[in-house]
Amino acid sequence: MAGSTIYDIAKKAGVSIATVSRVMNKSEGIADKTRKKVLKVADDLGYHPQAYAQGLARKKKNIIMVVVPVLSNYFFMEVLSGIQDEISNYDYDLNIFNIQNEGNNMFEQVENILKRQWADGYLFISTHLRDHQLKKLESYDVPLTLVDEDYSGIDSVSVDNQKGIQQAMQYFLEQGLRRIAMISALKSSKPGEERIEGYKKELREAGISIDEDLIVAGDSMYRDGFSEQNGYEAMIKLLDLDNPPEACFCSSDIQAVGAIKAMKERGVHIPIIGYDDITISNYIGLSTIRQPMHDMGAFATKNLVERMQNRKEGPIQKIYSPELILRSSTEINN
Repeated sequence: MAGSTIYDIAKKAGVSIATVSRVMNKSEGIADKTRKKVLKVADDLGYHPQAYAQGLARKKKNIIMVVVPVLSNYFFMEVLSGIQDEISNYDYDLNIFNIQNEGNNMFEQVENILKRQWADGYLFISTHLRDHQLKKLESYDVPLTLVDEDYSGIDSVSVDNQKGIQQAMQYFLEQGLRRIAMISALKSSKPGEERIEGYKKELREAGISIDEDLIVAGDSMYRDGFSEQNGYEAMIKLLDLDNPPEACFCSSDIQAVGAIKAMKERGVHIPIIGYDDITISNYIGLSTIRQPMHDMGAFATKNLVERMQNRKEGPIQKIYSPELILRSSTEINN
C-alpha cells in the first residue's frame, strides 16, 4: 500500500503507535513476537522507513511532524487538538513521532529524526531539552517550533510559568495560609526546576521560610511524574507529616486528581490548585492555572507553516499569560 504510515501499521497489527515507532527505531524492550508481527505488517503494507525518508529528502514532502516524549500525556492531547484544527487549513499531512524519554538518549533520537529529513517542518512538544542541546539544534537547517518551552534561537510557544505560580501562591497567601506545600514532578526536569523555583520565590517574597519537607513528589515517575499515581503518593507523604500543610499547589492537574483521591481516603480537605486546566478539572471542581493549550497548538502550527515559507525572519517567541481558575477545591473548611 503506497504511502502507508505507522498509523496503518499500528491498526493492522493491533498495537499502539508508540510500539510501532519503537520497533522501527530498533528500541529495546519489545517482545520478539510483537517485533516480528509489526515488521511483517510493515512489509505487507510496503512501508520501508529508510527508503521512504531518502526518497522524500530530495523533494517537498507536505508533512509536518510532531515530536513528543509521551503520547498519553493529557497536556499533549489538548495541544494536539489545536494542531489538528489549524493544520486542516493547509495542504500538509500530520505525522506523530513518539521519542523515548531516557535522558541523554532522547536528544540522540531528536537528532536522528532531523537527520532523516522525514518532514518539511517539526513541532517539538514538551521535549524539555537543555539549552546546550537546543543550541545544537540551531545548526540544523530545518523549520522547527518548540511548544511548552522557550529558547531564544528557535521559534517557541510557551506560557509564563512564573506568573502562573505567582497567581496560585498569592491566592493562598491572601487567604491567610502560610504552610503551603508543593507537589512536584521529576525535580531534575526543566519544568520541575522552574516551578519549584517559582514556588520558593513567592514564599521568600512573602517572608516565609522554605520548608523542604513540603516540596514532595511521588515515587512513580511514569511521564516524569505527571500522573495520578504520583500525585496520590505525594499527598500521602504530606498527610503523614507531623505538621501537614494548610494548602497545596500541584505541578499539574493530573497530579492534583491523585492528590484529591488521597485526601478523600484520609477524610481530610486541603485547599489545592493544579496547573493546566485539562478537561476533567472542570468536572471535579479543581481550581487550576489555565494554560491555553488548544491556542498554543494552533499558533505553533500557523507559525511553523509561515516559517517554512519565510526562513529569513528572526526567531519568534510567543508567551501566553496563564489564568487562575477558582473552583470548589480551594474552598476553606472552617
